[in-house]
Amino acid sequence: MSAPVFSIVVPAYNEEKNIPAFLAAIVPVMEGLGEAFEIVFVDDGSRDGTLGMLAAASSQDPRVRVVGLARNFGKDTALSAGLAHATGQAVIPIDCDLQHPVDVIPQFVAKWREGFDMVLGVRKKRDEEGLLRRTAARSYYRIMKMMTSVEIPASAGDFRLLDRKIVDVINSMPERHRFMKGIFAWPGFKVASIDFQAAVRANETRSTWSFFRLWRFALDGLFSFSTAPLKIWTYVGVACAFASFVYLLVTVIQKLFFGIDVPGYASLLILLLFFNGLSLISNGIQGEYIGRIFEEVKGRPLYVVGSRFGFARAEAAQEKRRPSVVEVVSGESAAESGAHRAAAGRK
Repeated sequence: MSAPVFSIVVPAYNEEKNIPAFLAAIVPVMEGLGEAFEIVFVDDGSRDGTLGMLAAASSQDPRVRVVGLARNFGKDTALSAGLAHATGQAVIPIDCDLQHPVDVIPQFVAKWREGFDMVLGVRKKRDEEGLLRRTAARSYYRIMKMMTSVEIPASAGDFRLLDRKIVDVINSMPERHRFMKGIFAWPGFKVASIDFQAAVRANETRSTWSFFRLWRFALDGLFSFSTAPLKIWTYVGVACAFASFVYLLVTVIQKLFFGIDVPGYASLLILLLFFNGLSLISNGIQGEYIGRIFEEVKGRPLYVVGSRFGFARAEAAQEKRRPSVVEVVSGESAAESGAHRAAAGRK
């Protein structure tokens, strides 16, 4: 099989119901491009039969390759694992639930062939989300735009095409907190965008992103790509100090010139609670950054690979691009690794 020109990277977590429909949709589209391709699934520690179905699909079609992570590491980490294992000259991350329309991929490829290094899939509407969630998302990206030097498109998710040089840059980025929207945007290069309308999730499945997970995702993006929250508290401290000085002058003038008693217990308690609250918020923001420093300096692997299927012919090329990971291979992967070692010994 010739080296793939296109790599489709698909993170999968409990997607047992969606895999057959996804493969039935994506394979004809990729075959229609007339170039060699691979589909790299990353099973993110699924608890259903996802990994078994993917292994079976790989045995039936050599273009399907599977990376099975040892546990659930999160979608952004799974996506990073897929990018590290992809070997194509153009890489297209896509979700497995068919919300991303596969018929947009030829448009991505056409823009790539025109000379663009990244082609974004931009959602035209988000009608399936509530008004509160849409408003919160818009406000969040406005804040990100003001606080970071990296421009992160508000309506562009993981669905996009990446040229190999961008993928190589992303694979060289070692951070453990993987805010992929920011990581995708950071390298720069020549970018185009194509609008699309998201489809309904296959099999009427629901998003697993709870409010708390979205909140943590938002904080990861802010603290990973901006130091503005730390700097803001310098100005908050100056403003509070100035306000305190003004209040002191007002109190002294009231006492000396008008004979008004200095406010007592209630006002003192309010001021103490207010400034203690500001101190705790400031400490919390510092703690977010210190916690991330703690995670980074430990230098643990980004993910652990438990099994791989369908990678025998691309093994040597992948080893050159893969970031620091731990692999505990099993199944087909063990046999493949043994064959490579035996061949090396004979040489």
